[in-house]
Amino acid sequence: MTDCRPDPDALLAKVQRDEAAARRGRLKIFFGANAGVGKTFAMLAAAHAAQAQGRAVIVGVVETHGRIDTEAVARDLPRLPLKDVAHRAQTLKEFDLDAALAWSSGQPSGVLLLDELAHTNAPGSRHAKRWQDAQELREAGIEVWTTLNVQHLESLNDVVGGITGIRVWETLPDKVFDEADEVVVVDLPPDELLQRLKEGKVYLPAQAERAARNFFRKGNLLALRELALRRTADRVDDQMQAYRREHAPLAQGVVWPNRESLLACVGPGAASDKVVRSAARLAQQLGLEWHAVHVQTARALGEADRQRVQRTLELAQSLGARTAVLSAPEVGPALVGYAREHNLARLVVGRRERAWRWPGRPALAEALNRLAEELDVLQVALPTAARDAEPPPRMPRGLLSPQALRGHAAALVGVGLTTGLAALLFEVIAVTNIAMLYLLNVVGIALRFGRAPAALAALLGVGAFDFFFVEPRWSFAVGDAQYLVTFAVLLLVGLVIGQLAAGLKAQARAAQERERRVRGLYAMSRDLGAALVPEQVAEIGTRFLRAEFGVASAVLAPPLGATPGREVLALLPVPGAGSAEPDLGVAQWAFDHAQPAGQGTDTLPASPCLMLPLTAPMRLRGVLAVDSQGRRWLPDERELLDTCAALLAISLERIHYIEVAQQSTLQIESERLRNSLLTAISHDLRTPLAALVGLADALKLTTLQPQQADVADAMRRSALRMSALVANLLDMARLQSGTVQLNRQWLPLQEVVGSALANLDEVLAGREVAVELPAELPLVELDAVLIERVLVNLLENAAKYTDGPVRIGARTAGHFIEIDVIDSGPGFPAGREAQLFDKFERGNRESATPGVGLGLAICKAIVEAHGGRISAHNVATGGACVRIELPLGQPPLEKPE
Repeated sequence: MTDCRPDPDALLAKVQRDEAAARRGRLKIFFGANAGVGKTFAMLAAAHAAQAQGRAVIVGVVETHGRIDTEAVARDLPRLPLKDVAHRAQTLKEFDLDAALAWSSGQPSGVLLLDELAHTNAPGSRHAKRWQDAQELREAGIEVWTTLNVQHLESLNDVVGGITGIRVWETLPDKVFDEADEVVVVDLPPDELLQRLKEGKVYLPAQAERAARNFFRKGNLLALRELALRRTADRVDDQMQAYRREHAPLAQGVVWPNRESLLACVGPGAASDKVVRSAARLAQQLGLEWHAVHVQTARALGEADRQRVQRTLELAQSLGARTAVLSAPEVGPALVGYAREHNLARLVVGRRERAWRWPGRPALAEALNRLAEELDVLQVALPTAARDAEPPPRMPRGLLSPQALRGHAAALVGVGLTTGLAALLFEVIAVTNIAMLYLLNVVGIALRFGRAPAALAALLGVGAFDFFFVEPRWSFAVGDAQYLVTFAVLLLVGLVIGQLAAGLKAQARAAQERERRVRGLYAMSRDLGAALVPEQVAEIGTRFLRAEFGVASAVLAPPLGATPGREVLALLPVPGAGSAEPDLGVAQWAFDHAQPAGQGTDTLPASPCLMLPLTAPMRLRGVLAVDSQGRRWLPDERELLDTCAALLAISLERIHYIEVAQQSTLQIESERLRNSLLTAISHDLRTPLAALVGLADALKLTTLQPQQADVADAMRRSALRMSALVANLLDMARLQSGTVQLNRQWLPLQEVVGSALANLDEVLAGREVAVELPAELPLVELDAVLIERVLVNLLENAAKYTDGPVRIGARTAGHFIEIDVIDSGPGFPAGREAQLFDKFERGNRESATPGVGLGLAICKAIVEAHGGRISAHNVATGGACVRIELPLGQPPLEKPE
């Protein structure tokens, strides 16, 4: 009797899930194909109905887009005030999450309306997306009603973009949609939607005309409508499958034909290819999901049959099927069980037109009809060529193999020994008990050698029993007709026991094989958990594959820290023998394209190794090369290879992030030490330096000898230079720590340039400075203090390294304004222009000119913080030019006060 009691662990997990779901607020999505179908209107109408039933309803955000009917429905509902968010000199109205949480404290069963779930919040909001606001509201126990269009689902974004030619940037993960408690489909035929668009009920007239030319074409609307309905159907199907799994004893006894699906039955015969192709065509015509399954019984297949099954399953997989290999004593019950487990309503089998069949064995289609009346069984006719090529039924293969001959010999010996033992006991036990000895011999032969030797032992045992122990003895004549029944029962029971014993042995062997593989995977995963370097991962994977399949393998991975997109694979060394020698070119192709390659695939099949990409959760980590040695991998073996590759990939990614964490820890400690040092410099050096400058200025006010005045000037210049160095160090530290907040304002560039020149009166004294700023330059949104610091550093460098004139120019170029600071000196070292913007990098490392190489690095950090670019190049007529490019943006109509 089967134990149908539920698993206590599963029950506990279900109770915990139910408790968590009870604490969370519900999520109800009004789902549609596109804007204008009436999602917001339907949500508001449902809110009025809930309010009439006594529930507390409040509007968090509702986007009416100027639609009169929607605004009329929303007018009578209470609303939360929106909060003001400042962004780029503008004030944006956004959903107030804190106000919603405060409202919920007094309304434990209230409903909050949150329109446009995929909306992107303004910068500075707590969450980047509105669906994240909804998640926090649900965690607080608030029920959220919202709206969503199909093009905003992340998995369908590319599909919608390919259909409409318009890419939608506001998306949300499909997980949010799938985890919703309720989805209400709001649908409208395309013709009615286009009519609403013409009447101005979707967009304002100017927007409606543009939408009708682009997005709102009838073909687009039909395609989006189909996508929305299919996606909803997929969600409902997932819910139904989850219900079947949860109520397995009640629901999985039969197939629910709520959705068409196919199961192709793959056998070793020549008709299997046609069965697969017919199922694939039918699935494509009807748009169905389909599976292809082969059932491996206790009867061993020859090498040719194994390869035919493998090719057929590979064909099914290439045609879009999910494939599986099942181990079972009988084909029919295994197929019915798989169909019921996966809710597959139609089975596709091959029809064999045979004039002869083993007695008592019905055809597969007939057996399936008897086992499951709710399933539709489709039979595919066997091609004539296949029928001609298929051999007639015969005895099982391998009867003359050495192993079979040993079994037959064991049957003869066993019958002889049993007969000798029975002869010794003939005078002691009854004749009927002697028959039991022969049955015992049949069981032993079946357990040790299989069906055919057991059948031979049963036949020989009946003959020996009749010849030696049934009167008249020493002949096959039977004096008592009742012994004929004994012979028949003895033969039948012997054959049945032999069949059952052999089947149990085959199942035990399959179970042992599965247990061995699971144990090997467990040992491998345990060893991988302790690996600390990629070479250990490679050695563990090589050892597992050598023990499991007896094949050599290797792991190839890019060096740690390689630039993504430019990785070059390298073989991870493994000590000892057993490592394969893969073709690096084939491995690099598999890595670059994230697809299997090599032997057994359609890409570079001449390679002796099978290349499997190591795909980790974040990105590709390398390639597993397996020396197949000419073998064809069965689906279960290939699945084991893929599992091994996944474990190796996860281990390599874990090691990578361990290295990243160690580097980050080192950087954090270095940053902490540097900040401590800079803080000390700030407090301990700036004050003495300021005092030195003040003392030098005080000395200049007194009467000094010429030599003394020179010393005072030198002291003052050195103190100022040291003060500037300390300021640069502190600025660089603040910029790299990210603590500097830009105070952007719309200003004319002339003011910033004039302020920088005013600060450098003493440095640029006696030097010609040409300023060429056109009067028509637009306003620029910038932090005046920081951009002034950039110009000061550039002008100081020009004054430090050159003696000639300096020119400052500006112009607009596309969406940027370009500012050039040009000197007349020797220029930058050729080929090192970009390096000069690195920290502590100087043009001439051995120059006597004071400086530590921080000025240009600070300039780069400030300009990039503004979203701009900075570059350096030499001028053809002599001198060096540093160009600053700042984004123009959209200036306000009036200069802000």
